[in-house]
This record gives sequence, structure tokens and C-alpha cells, in this order.
Amino acid sequence: MPSPTPARRSRRTLLRVASTAAVAASLLAVPLPGAFAAPSTGAVIAEVYGGGGNSGATLKNDFIELGNPSGAAFGLSGYSVQYLPGSPSGSSQWGVTALSGSVAPGGRYLVAEGAGAGGTADLPAADASGNLALSATSGTVALVNGTAALTCKTAADCAADPRIVDLVGFGTAVVREGSPAAGASNTASVARGAALADTDDNAKDLAAGDPTPTNSRGETTGGTTTPPTTPPGTPGDLRIHDIQGTTRVSPKNGQTVTNVPGVVTGVRGYGTKGFWIQDPNPDADPATSEGVFVYTGSANPTVKAGDSVLVTGKVSEYYPNSSGGSQSVTELTGPTTAVLSSGNPVPAPVVLNAANIPAAYAPDAGGGSIDALLLDPAKYALDLYESLEGMNVQVADVPVVQATDKYNELWVDALATDPRTARGGVVYLGYDKPNNGRIMVQSLPPLTEQPFPVANVGDRLTGATAGPLDYNQFGGYTIAANTLGTVKDNGLKPEVAQQGKKNELTIGTYNVENLDPSDGPEKFAQLAKGVVTNLGSPDIVALEEIQDDNGAVNDGTVGAATTVRTFIDAIKAAGGPAYDWRSIDPVDGQDGGEPGGNIRQVFLFNPARVSFTDIPGGTSTTAVDVTGKKNKTRLTASPGRIDPGNEAWTASRKPLVGQFEFRGKPVFVIANHFNSKGGDQGIDSRFQAPTRSSEVQRVKQATVEQAFVAKLLKADPKARIVSLGDFNDYQFSPALQTLTKDGVLRDLVGELPANERYSYVYQGNSQVLDHILVSPALKPKKTHYDVVHINSEFAAQASDHDPQVVRIKP
Repeated sequence: MPSPTPARRSRRTLLRVASTAAVAASLLAVPLPGAFAAPSTGAVIAEVYGGGGNSGATLKNDFIELGNPSGAAFGLSGYSVQYLPGSPSGSSQWGVTALSGSVAPGGRYLVAEGAGAGGTADLPAADASGNLALSATSGTVALVNGTAALTCKTAADCAADPRIVDLVGFGTAVVREGSPAAGASNTASVARGAALADTDDNAKDLAAGDPTPTNSRGETTGGTTTPPTTPPGTPGDLRIHDIQGTTRVSPKNGQTVTNVPGVVTGVRGYGTKGFWIQDPNPDADPATSEGVFVYTGSANPTVKAGDSVLVTGKVSEYYPNSSGGSQSVTELTGPTTAVLSSGNPVPAPVVLNAANIPAAYAPDAGGGSIDALLLDPAKYALDLYESLEGMNVQVADVPVVQATDKYNELWVDALATDPRTARGGVVYLGYDKPNNGRIMVQSLPPLTEQPFPVANVGDRLTGATAGPLDYNQFGGYTIAANTLGTVKDNGLKPEVAQQGKKNELTIGTYNVENLDPSDGPEKFAQLAKGVVTNLGSPDIVALEEIQDDNGAVNDGTVGAATTVRTFIDAIKAAGGPAYDWRSIDPVDGQDGGEPGGNIRQVFLFNPARVSFTDIPGGTSTTAVDVTGKKNKTRLTASPGRIDPGNEAWTASRKPLVGQFEFRGKPVFVIANHFNSKGGDQGIDSRFQAPTRSSEVQRVKQATVEQAFVAKLLKADPKARIVSLGDFNDYQFSPALQTLTKDGVLRDLVGELPANERYSYVYQGNSQVLDHILVSPALKPKKTHYDVVHINSEFAAQASDHDPQVVRIKP
């Protein structure tokens, strides 16, 4: 699987944080009166207000606002904001509010603090909350790498503390950078300018003014407001293309724009609520989008498609998954909308097809951000989509390349030259071959008004599918469709593997997706049918993601006998054999996966066809080894785990190895489930080329396993070894190249035609995550391998992985 999150199994997360060394280097101890340091390059304290709820105040709460002037998200996990009175006494202590999440590039982060008795206005929804009671006129606020309270009480001592990332002293504060910022009061905050400049002189960097608390979504509530100078009903000076600009980040980011004209092209009354507007009078620059999303927060939009409107709001760059490197969405937030007329024609959609989707995918910034690069929509597909962000677009008569999921979304491919699988998807064949035409489709109208089509891979959406081009919360440019095409059923059927002959050993692998007794009889029956009908009841089956007997209940349970026995019974009820099984329970909470689930690999085997060689000594923490030579080679424990104490397996499944006997000869089988892709930046990341950080651990895991296999082969060069399972990586990846180093194993997926190399579908790409590898003794003429497509291409799935099977001739 690509990577799990609480909402879905296949989503990406990554926090980019400043290193402690970098923080330490930016804070140098100098003499009073001020603590000068190198300017901050990550998050800074953007605004401080301590008058919340005081006499004359409009806002009810104090607040601290962070800003990020850099080009990368600033992770806040383990960070805090802290407050010290302006003139601390010997008994004064720093107050602490812990933080989480991250500050998006160019974004803001709002920390709500203590409330007073007065005030009439609430803060916008805070990103973090505490109960610090800030002084309205004098005090010190620090952004700290850590949650332990600071102990420094002088500017020099605080400058010497490497945990302090940024510090603001105001009023008559003793602890400050340079001179303290002036002018804070019951009705005034101190705030940096829009550029978030940090010279480490608080007096120069921050000025007093009306409080403008702004959260990560760009929502703001001002203590006082200045009415717009443009009369109502009159378009302002700026148009949407001026706001969007020629790069990914708006040149007006953080500014309030007045009476921006446009025609409403789509309305979303669920999830991220709001509406899209588009200028019917575009400029001549193809890099500047003519559409923009207007975010209405928790309020349902009151406009409808075809309304001609003027919108006043604050420009914000929203990163739906900022820590995962997502593209940004330019939005107008906190909007005031005037409807001038209704029933106007919606701007005609831009049709996406081979005529305008470029062959190149994205510019290469050497792993850095492409946010500031000028868009080149004629050269790069990602730039084309960004240049159309928020605009009305259309695809017509396109193949479905990822089936409808439970969230009512699917993927299509608008570029006929993207390589097709044998069954109608698009196949992912290399990091440099991302398949540029992939686009997600969602529906704007409620399902009661426009049911979402149920489609499998290879079906087609005939006719027009059209709506504003959005960017999905979990990655991928998305048509928020007002109009959906009609599904033309391609008649895709689940595959059935060729039945093994009596003299052939058949070995399969199946990721059963967090299976536990609470999943109920239907899931067990579906998975059992896959084993019996589609795989042909292999002699040995390696299962991945078998959970403990109470699933995600996190109570220390690690045994999985009930889970496995329930599955074996379901297989027997489906007409399969009476399988026996072997496994090793993991240490509670040490193998990753769903918290409390304790997933592990399990061997099922048909005792009427194959025997398991039980060798005592295998435990969750004991390393299996090799003993003997040539035909006397055997494991020191069976089942056993390969080097479970090695740091390569931290928070990940340890390989389970078992010694079997078929027709009087030993067969060594290794069941695998390498670490997930959690933390990787996506194909469509704003960081190009994207960083695949999780790959480092899989390479380490492959190195450990390759060494174990090499040891087996050194003892017996003719050893029959089968390594299989969910390796969470591609056939062309460094991990698989490491695993097959020196020819100790052969990856069978490479022997399939290129258009059949997949076991999983993610973001429209059919790709390989599951593998069966064999040792040199099992030569190509002795092995027949098949990925059995029964799940990944279908809207109805028993698992999100396809199982595999290999038939081995004697």
C-alpha cells in the first residue's frame, strides 16, 4: 500500500521541520539591551495580541499568530508558544501552549489564548488553543522547539537558548530581540508586515495596528475594519488573472482584494464549502488562470451557477496537504459577495486532451519547490493544470483508470498516449513515466440530485464530464463535476488463475487489508473466494495484514488465532482445503499498521499437499539463522523472523520465514510486508523531483533480507527459496534492486509483459507493490507466475491489493 492515514490507507504525509542545529545557529548570545540573532528562515511570530476581552476590545480572546515566509512547510509537532510577563520577577514562569500540525509556505497559523470578560467577536477557528493570559501592553512571546517551559529571564540568556526559534517582546519587555515593539494595547496588536521580515529587532519588525487574527485557512476576524473604498456594485481594479499570477503562488497572497468580478461556475455545499468564479473576459496570457475558489468556511454558499458576482476577500494559498508537498489552491477567504445578476452563461470549458496536455510532466527543481517558477503550460502537464486551477474544464469519452471508491470519486485518463494495461488502465513503469493524463473526477451536486457513476477500470465515461478544476485534499488535480458522463461498461471480469498440476507446488500471496473478526462474514467470504476460486487454492498462501483477534482495539492483545481460524473456516466453506497455519505474534505496537491492530504475516498451507517443518525457537525477537550444508541446510527456527532487532524493521513488519517440504524436498518461503510509503512526496508534489523518504528504510530492509538469502544460498546453492508479499515498492525501485542484488533472487513480475505489471491502483496509476521472487534453482522454465486481478480494478473490492500465485514445477 502507498501509505496509511486515519481517513484512507493510501495517503501521503510528511512534516518538514527545521533542524535543531539550524535553530541553534540562528540564536547567538549578545549583551543587553536586546538579543540580536540571525534572521529566522522558517516560521516566525507574525502577530501578538493580549487585549482580548479587555475594556474597549472587540475580540474576546488573546492570540498569537505564526507565519511562514519560506518555501517549505514548517512542522510544529513537538513545538510550543510560550509567554513571559514583560518585567519578570524571581517567581515568574513561562506559560506554555503546545502546537501540532504545520505552517504552510506563505501561510499563517493561529493560536487562541485566554479570554477576557468583554469583547463581542470570536476568533476564527484556531489551529491550536491554550489559556495563556497575555498582557495587553507588555510581555514576551517565544516560538520554541520543545514543550518544556523556558527558564531564561533575560534577553541574553534567552538568546543563548537554542530551543527558541523566534521571540517577540513588546511594550516594556525585558526579554526581546533588539528593542521591544511599541503600541500594543486593549485594541491594538503588534504585527509584522505582509513579507514577515525578521531582522531580529522587534521594534523594526513589528508595528501596532488593528488585530487581524488569521488561521491556516486564511479566515480572519478583525477587531475593527476599514470599509472598502470601491463603491458597492463597481468592479475593483483587480481581475482573477491578476490574483492568480504566473506562478503557483498568488502575487496578492495575504492581501485583501475588493469587488473582484466573475461568473459562478460551480458551488460546493459540503466538505470544503464555497464556490468557484471565473472571468468571462480572459487575458492573453495562458499561464494565468481565470478561475478562483471562494472559500465560505462553515457557511453554505448562497450563490448559484450563472450568477455574476463581485467578491471581496483575502487572498490565501491553501495547501490541502502541506506536509505532504501538495500543490496549493489560491482562494478568496472571508468573502463578501454581491450578486449583480443571475442566469448568465458559464464560461465554456477548456477541453483536456492530447491537443493540450504536454508530454513532459513537471519542471525539475532538484528536489526544491517549484512554487516560484514561472508556469509553462505548453511544456509541463503540472503547469497546465495549475494554469487552469479554478477554471471550467472538460474531458470527453475518457477511459476510467481507477474504479469508483467509497468516497464517490474515480480517475480517468485524458491522454491517449499514456501506456495502457491489458485491461484498460494506465501502467506505471518508472519514476520518469508518471502518466500525464490522469485526472480525478468528483461530483458537485448532491448524490440525491446526481448519483455518482459506479465504474471499473476499463469502462469509459462517454459524453462530457465538466466542472471547475480543483486540487484534491489527498493529492491530484480534480474535476469538480457539474456534469458527469455516462458509464459505458467494458465488461471487466475478475481473473482466475490456471489450476496447478498435481506435481506442481503452488504458492500465493494476498494482502487481506487489516483483516480481523470484526470485519464480518461477508469480507471473510469474499477473501476466501479469492483464495479458492481465483487463486485455485494454492498449496501455500502467505497472508499480509492479518490483525490480532480484536482488531484495532488497543488493549495489548497480540494473538490472532481467532482471525486466522475464521478465515480458514471461510475458505473451507468456499470449497477450499482444510488449511493449517503458522505465524509468530509481534510485540504489541512494534510492527506498524493500524494502531492496536498488530498486523503480521501468516502462512496457510494444505497439509494434504505440503508439510511444514516445525523447528522450535522462533519468537518475535529471536533472529532465525541458517545451519547445515547442501541438502542438509535448514533453518534454526521455523517459523522464524529475519533479524527482528535490526533497526531496519523499526515500526515495520519483520519477514516471516518458514521451512516447508514438498515431495521430500525442502522449500524455504519468506513472507514479507515492508514499510509503507508514508512520508513520501507525491508525483504531483510542488517539490520536484519529489522526495521518497520512506524508500530509505525499505532499502535497509532489502539489504538485511538479501544477506539472509545469500547466506542460505551459500549453504546450499540449489536451495529452493520463494520470497513474496507486499513489498510496498515498485519493480524498478532501489529496494527491489537491492533485494535482487548478485542474482540471489529473481523478481517474477519483470517476466510479465509490461502492460501486466501491476497489483494495485493508486491515483489512476496501475502499479506494482506486491512481488514473488525466487532463487536461481527455480529457473524460468520451472516457474509460472500470475498476478490475479480481482480487486484493484473494481469498485467492489475485498482488498485493495490483487493476490499473486506461482506454480513451481518439480
